[in-house]
Amino acid sequence: MSSDHVQSAERSATVTGAGARSSSAEAPFLELLARGASADAYEQPVLLARAEGRPAEQIAGLEHTKSLALRVRSELEGRRRREAELSALFETAHDLAGLRDLDAVLQAIVQRARSLLGTDVAYLSLNDPARGDTYMRVTEGSVAARFQQLRLGMGEGLGGLVAQTARPYVTDDYFKDDRFQHTLTIDSGVRDEGLVAILGVPLMLGHRVIGVLFAADRRARVFEREQIALLGSFAALAAAAIDTANLLTETRAALAGLERANEIIRDRSGVIERASEIHDRLAELVLRGGGVHDVAATVSQVLDGVVEFTETDATPTQALETSRAEGHAVRHRDDWIAAVAAGGELLGALVLRGHPGLDPVDQRTLERAAMVTSLLLLARRSAAEAEQRVRGELLDDLLDARDRDPRLLRERAARLHADLDAVHVVLAARLDGTAADADQEAAARRRLWSAASHLAGTRHGLAAARDGGTVLLLPLGPGDTATDLARRTAAHLGAAVHEAVTVGASAPVGNLTAEPDAVAAAYEEGRRCLDALRLLGRCGAGAAAEDFGFLGLLLAGDRDVGGFVERTIGEVVHYDERRGTDLLRTLDAYFACGMSPARTKDDLHVHVNTVAQRLERVGRLLGADWQDPGRALEIQLALRLRLLADPVRR
Repeated sequence: MSSDHVQSAERSATVTGAGARSSSAEAPFLELLARGASADAYEQPVLLARAEGRPAEQIAGLEHTKSLALRVRSELEGRRRREAELSALFETAHDLAGLRDLDAVLQAIVQRARSLLGTDVAYLSLNDPARGDTYMRVTEGSVAARFQQLRLGMGEGLGGLVAQTARPYVTDDYFKDDRFQHTLTIDSGVRDEGLVAILGVPLMLGHRVIGVLFAADRRARVFEREQIALLGSFAALAAAAIDTANLLTETRAALAGLERANEIIRDRSGVIERASEIHDRLAELVLRGGGVHDVAATVSQVLDGVVEFTETDATPTQALETSRAEGHAVRHRDDWIAAVAAGGELLGALVLRGHPGLDPVDQRTLERAAMVTSLLLLARRSAAEAEQRVRGELLDDLLDARDRDPRLLRERAARLHADLDAVHVVLAARLDGTAADADQEAAARRRLWSAASHLAGTRHGLAAARDGGTVLLLPLGPGDTATDLARRTAAHLGAAVHEAVTVGASAPVGNLTAEPDAVAAAYEEGRRCLDALRLLGRCGAGAAAEDFGFLGLLLAGDRDVGGFVERTIGEVVHYDERRGTDLLRTLDAYFACGMSPARTKDDLHVHVNTVAQRLERVGRLLGADWQDPGRALEIQLALRLRLLADPVRR
């Protein structure tokens, strides 16, 4: 057996062994993932391998697989946590929609806040305008009677500071924190309860603070930003419950005090029932997975008008800002506008068209619908961001050749509805605008990555941020070319981010999992095309190497000489092969004779009319501009490359 055959057999055996080791390394961690084991359990396979004295490379493989498994476990736990949070918010919104007992709703909110944040205690206080202080309304997990009966003056203690400033406050160690005023009464109550770390967020009705929602631990703890935002969401629902309860109280008082206004009372009662109905319908819609436009359609039916969801830039600015600041729907000409916001971020608005007269309860119905819309948008954004991260991680692995198991790569791609066995094009995209500062530039890059990720998701491709821009891996459709795909991508991304985006594309690449460096090489080719476009002043355009003529040979990673010859003089070659003519030989002689028909006929020993007829045929095959300087140069280069590739043709 030759040395080449021996080396090939050794390589094959190495690959087979590596595959077997990979499978054996993955099995224990997959079992741990399947049964939801703790993070500590993932050390056992590695410790066992070391105890058994396995080879170093097997232990290294186990360490690598353990790291990947822990990442998957972390992602699954994060998703379960987000699902639990959203489920609790939706359940609370459902309780609010069917509000009958305010105490029960507030107790449910406090219980769910304590459960999701994992704290020892959660409680809610309300402001007392008559006495000018705030008092405990609901507690969960509290064991000290004095703590449950506390009253806090405005500005006293952490809760009093939150009620006074309308801002969230958090302390890792209450008794060591001097940002707020300590009093003997409050400190004694907190000490009786044994609290150390406390987080408080305001209950807001418009711009008015009506109370504070707390989560607290009996040990030092750092509350994360996501936990603060989650408690703020519960606080918003609690404020809505109180507002709705106040509305019901006002209505009952009106019924008791206006005996002569039975007809008006019946009408108002009907409106309230209608509001309760819309709340139930919205809660049901959310639970069955409805979307933003489904909410708008449902509210349109209830309010007997046209309700639309609009983006922030398509909504009157002053009315939108007023609605966000006050927390209520506001009238704008003949329309009503309710801001859709979350955590201070404007997400859009619900607009009731052509309905200048609006009952207060109907106004609150529009406001509740805006709150439900914000929850749906946040849930959709969370899911989209998770999918974008997964797509980016897979493309990073393909570019960096970290994970070369074709089966695993295909499985990961299939979960994202991508087919790595299809023909793809790698595109490098970059913004061409100049940002005023680093923050604006980073924001622009995030917008580009978000737009590219959305495009990749709709096209069953992948996208990732890279080298100050974005790289996309998109499938090539039937009859499509890399050039067409690059131009469409540049136009789509430019329109999405409202800036010029330049896109360079590689040649089509097939079987992405076979060659470790296939995607990386294609990406480098796309980047070279991108740089060439920018050097040529074609910012905001899209192109592939084939668009640059013979310069494409310099840009292409695999120097596709045959493709260049085919694109340039392929029609003439095929004509000679079918007809047995000498158009190529005539063309070569014509250029060698300085493009002189008279000298060409002497070189070929034919009549000058024969030369003219052949050149006319060449023009019909290659186009009328074939003798222009640029085209002529490419044709001469293609002729020379064809002869160099096959010297027999000389």
